[in-house]
Amino acid sequence: MPSPQTKFSAWTLMGIVVGSMVGAGIFSLPQAFGKATGPLGAVIAWTIAGVGMLMVAFVFQTLSERRPDLDAGIYAYAKEGFGNYAGFLSALGYWSAALLGNVSYFVLIKSTLGLFFPMFGDGNTVVAVVTSSCLLWAMHWLILQGIRQAAALNAVVTAAKLIPIMVFIVLVLLAFKWEAFSSGFWGSGDRTFTAIADQVRSTMLVTVFVFVGIEGASVYSRYAKKRSDVGIATVGGFLIVLGLMLAVTLLSYGILSPGELGQLRNPSMAGVLAAAVGPWGAVFVSVGLIISVAGAYLAWVLLAAEILYSASKFETMPRFLSRENSRGVPANALWLTNILVQLFLIITLFTQYAFTLAVAMTSSMILIPYFFVAAYGVKLCWSQGGTRQRPARAELMQSLLALIYTSGLIYAAGARHLLLTTLLYCPGTVLFSLARREQGKRVFNHWEKAAFALLFLSAAATIFEIANGRISI
Repeated sequence: MPSPQTKFSAWTLMGIVVGSMVGAGIFSLPQAFGKATGPLGAVIAWTIAGVGMLMVAFVFQTLSERRPDLDAGIYAYAKEGFGNYAGFLSALGYWSAALLGNVSYFVLIKSTLGLFFPMFGDGNTVVAVVTSSCLLWAMHWLILQGIRQAAALNAVVTAAKLIPIMVFIVLVLLAFKWEAFSSGFWGSGDRTFTAIADQVRSTMLVTVFVFVGIEGASVYSRYAKKRSDVGIATVGGFLIVLGLMLAVTLLSYGILSPGELGQLRNPSMAGVLAAAVGPWGAVFVSVGLIISVAGAYLAWVLLAAEILYSASKFETMPRFLSRENSRGVPANALWLTNILVQLFLIITLFTQYAFTLAVAMTSSMILIPYFFVAAYGVKLCWSQGGTRQRPARAELMQSLLALIYTSGLIYAAGARHLLLTTLLYCPGTVLFSLARREQGKRVFNHWEKAAFALLFLSAAATIFEIANGRISI
């Protein structure tokens, strides 16, 4: 990894946070929200997600200041608070979310090209997968040249990809029609609390997906020039992205009805802008998407390799994942990450709704790591208390709200997606077993053995349900 002299400023860390969050998700928001709810449900959903994720951001800020020694970020908090296996599951979940997120980026890029070149289809044709594979390994080579160079490129791409999103917001605002916005205000369901609650619940995994990456500065906390920069970058990056998400979602209802938005092909921002200004709008958004997703992919590969490297250094992953090349890049971690991305790209050939499934699975895999972070925030604030200069009451309340929010997300994910995650958590435990045996330690304690047994049974049940057609992929 970078030398001790390599340090990131608050702006660089914020660029990583924004670059991680602003990727494929924002370009699919109009369709995702349109098929689920109207403006009222969207406002409620973003309010819940905004407050909930802000609390998560505050927890990251609190933990970075209270425990500066835990500089591996999201994984280290779970391990410190709840043991080795919890730390491993957090690292594995985060890494798996990065893998699936990168797959969704490639699928969406090719689906975008499919608007103009039918051979790319919805991003899951043979031509699309072959092209994605070429891009995957070209980016792999770039990152092998050095983390610092890749992070600098990420900052440039982050600035570039915000421009088309801002132009979209301005043009749609100018074409905004209040009649269209108000006529679909309640969405397509009944005007009851239950109907609105169901609409909101159906959007929660989407909001999780677009906020994944909020922990980016925490993952790179050991490279921060000042520890306080980690918290500033996390909260600042979150607020920037939240503003963009709100604007893209709500302004789209002023161009097309919820039903029309729900029928749009992804990237649905292209369809909205085309309806607002003409066909050239679709081309403009498509170019912006390719820039945006390329930048987000770069940020996520960096984060995925870093989490494997850090977990290996802290003896939660096998030692081979901490080996670096001559440029200080965790090459083995990068190779393992991209080999599995390649495997999942091939699997998309056999999945009808590749992008939708990748988004849902990315969101589901990240829920356990976020839950552990919030739970550790509660545990730490409760045990440490506060001082006259630093009362713990506000931090404890923020952590409790973050824990309630992440618990609600796990419920909103539903049984299907949670069961599918066991197909990654269960076999992935092999890496944990290898690491423990390298250290000459017992693999599980009693509680961890029970947790793995539950995972194993859940994975076996999931395979049975898939084989009998009761769970589809």
